[in-house]
Amino acid sequence: MKAIIFDMDGVLVDAMPFHYEAMRTAIKELKNIDLDKRTFYLLEGMPVAEMALEIFKLKGYLVVDSKSISKKDIEISEKVAERKKEIFREMNVIPKPYDGVKELIINDLSNCSKAVVSGASRQEVDTIIDEVFTKDKFTLILNGDQFEGKGKPDPTPFKVALQRLKVDNNPSDAVVVENAPLGVKAANNAGIPCIVTLNTSPLTIGDFEDLISKDRIFKDTASAGKFLKNWCCCDNSSSLYK
Repeated sequence: MKAIIFDMDGVLVDAMPFHYEAMRTAIKELKNIDLDKRTFYLLEGMPVAEMALEIFKLKGYLVVDSKSISKKDIEISEKVAERKKEIFREMNVIPKPYDGVKELIINDLSNCSKAVVSGASRQEVDTIIDEVFTKDKFTLILNGDQFEGKGKPDPTPFKVALQRLKVDNNPSDAVVVENAPLGVKAANNAGIPCIVTLNTSPLTIGDFEDLISKDRIFKDTASAGKFLKNWCCCDNSSSLYK
């Protein structure tokens, strides 16, 4: 059976605005950096402490070509990560699924196995999936706590998903649905075909240049639904490599 591997935040549910606000607040408090939305979305998928260090570099607080990062910078990045998680928990929100996504997951993809592979914590993933869709709608659910230190573009979580979905001998029988460049890189590194759904992201097709063909980028998950339903029922996996 073919398998569809979904990222969660930004693909299934509209959680990214909350994550951005939590990160923006944390990094402003601890480093006095003004984090713009576009930078955050471009780095989505990294472990939060690594993302903080990358933001320090991009904003000129670290030398880009430095071979070593000070202990102080590492400590601050870890504090940013903890503060960001704390702020997000305090928001106490269950993000809504994007229009048409709940029906797509529950009713429209019965011919495929469905998986969620997310960098979010186990508690967050389990809570959102169970309350929005119910866990039984997915064959496999993997969270970031299971792959500590292996955030995107590391392909390990996707490769583990292939194995557990029993399609590792033929990755063309799987497709990843992502919303961020680092997620696409992770899928590419794992050798799995990928499509992109932009949804409410500030990113554009140009931000995925050289990573994925334009015809595999959809304005939202709902509009990708027709493609996914057709892919599930038909022997057209090779078209993903065009």
